[in-house]
Amino acid sequence: MLRAKAVKFKEDGAKLRDRVLTSTDTVFRMTSIPLVDITVNAFNRNAGFRKVLEVTTGIHRKAPVPAFHSNTLRKQVKPLIRDIQPTPVRNTSGKIALYATCYGNYNSPHIGTDFIKIFQHNGIHIDVVPKEKCCGMPKMELGDLEAVNKLKEANIPVLAEMVDEGYDLTAPIPSCVLMYKQELPLLYPDDADVKKVQAAFFDPFEYLWLRHKGGALNIDFPNALGDIAYQVACHQRVQNIGLKTRDVLNLIPGTDVTAHERCSGHDGTYAVKKETHDKSVKIARPVIRKIDQQEPDHFMSDCPMAATHIANLSKKVDKAEHPMTLLRMAYGL
Repeated sequence: MLRAKAVKFKEDGAKLRDRVLTSTDTVFRMTSIPLVDITVNAFNRNAGFRKVLEVTTGIHRKAPVPAFHSNTLRKQVKPLIRDIQPTPVRNTSGKIALYATCYGNYNSPHIGTDFIKIFQHNGIHIDVVPKEKCCGMPKMELGDLEAVNKLKEANIPVLAEMVDEGYDLTAPIPSCVLMYKQELPLLYPDDADVKKVQAAFFDPFEYLWLRHKGGALNIDFPNALGDIAYQVACHQRVQNIGLKTRDVLNLIPGTDVTAHERCSGHDGTYAVKKETHDKSVKIARPVIRKIDQQEPDHFMSDCPMAATHIANLSKKVDKAEHPMTLLRMAYGL
């Protein structure tokens, strides 16, 4: 499939809209300029503007689009970082670097601060990767392998150097974790640094579960979370690590996590485009029905974009939450 996408892109190119939507570094940086972010967010909430946007760009008027924040994660983290002596447990070093991702930096910086608070609370030294570009997943889905290669050449040396310094690696978005754990190693099987990064990259709850199995996870939770509906993101399921997010949150007394292993239909830009939005909604209906039947106290997904898409269509869910945010609530941090 990727080969077909690459041939199509090379022969036919792509729509300007699709090139823009997949150029996350540029678009997110521009829309997160102070005051520009407020203006863009206001326009995106305006029904009249969304109709015009649909006609002119092909971005569906009903598709939820992320908010942008000038106070990015990178601007917030410096005062939060504390020096903690790492303790290796299982195959984790106890010293981890957070690859913030475009979405985590510009759209949901609070998730990154939740990561920092949770990992520090569990005696894990955490830093943020000093500089990064998009992981390349959006461009790969477009078939633009030249752009993927440029992003790989920007990111892998930085991440490989951190691994050499003793860091494990993680990210708040499953597609980015998948890119480094599976997609780039398949594209570059002979690149030693790609393999090095692959071996050091963990899903965040995979990491916490390994620490728990080694007796190093703080399981003193003062706050129960009640009934949680959990949509298991496709980009996480394909990693074959099991339902570690569910397992960690089920350690919280008074908390019951029900996993729904059905596709959200979001798939990056699929749910946003005018020509595929309705198909995306149709794909999402089965998991929405299950979640609405459950009427949970909380709804979560490891993928914020999938979670927002589902919450936007649900009749019983008021908002989507990231599992790390719920874990922070349980700890009372």
